[in-house]
Amino acid sequence: MSTTAVPLRPIAKGSLTKLWIGVATVVLAAAGLAYAGTGSVETLGFEVQTEGQGPSPTVTDVVLISYVGKLKDGTVFDQNPQAALPVDGLVPGFTQALLKMKKGGKYHISIPPQLGYGAEAKGPIPANSTLEFDVELLDFKSRAEIEAMQQQMQMMQGGPGGPPAGGAPMPGAPAPAPGQ
Repeated sequence: MSTTAVPLRPIAKGSLTKLWIGVATVVLAAAGLAYAGTGSVETLGFEVQTEGQGPSPTVTDVVLISYVGKLKDGTVFDQNPQAALPVDGLVPGFTQALLKMKKGGKYHISIPPQLGYGAEAKGPIPANSTLEFDVELLDFKSRAEIEAMQQQMQMMQGGPGGPPAGGAPMPGAPAPAPGQ
């Protein structure tokens, strides 16, 4: 029995390097085309109009803001001079923007549909709308601070159920009958 050998030509010096460079180029080009194909992904627009001071709110805080919300065509869909809102209870784009703000600052934010209401229509806001907001961060507090303030107010008012023991009646409450 005889074995037939297939002669292999030697690889020229540097051609293996050229092969790997070619493979890497093709992979990078494919990744670039795949990324370019996802061009529909939009990011949050965030413009500082007046810089605030101090720390920024966290997701567990409640903010007090003044805002005007508009559609791209300028139609105002919502506004409030003093709104208390939980940071984590909003559309993702608004939450992301609040986390960048500082007390006293004024901002313009542009929320793409993917970070807003998406394909869902909400009242006067059509589906797939970009939301434009002018926002001023007036103040913010942690939920724990707000709960403590609420408890303190309830205690000052005598808690649920009436005036404090031995204290004056609450405004608007009927006066006690003489002799009581």
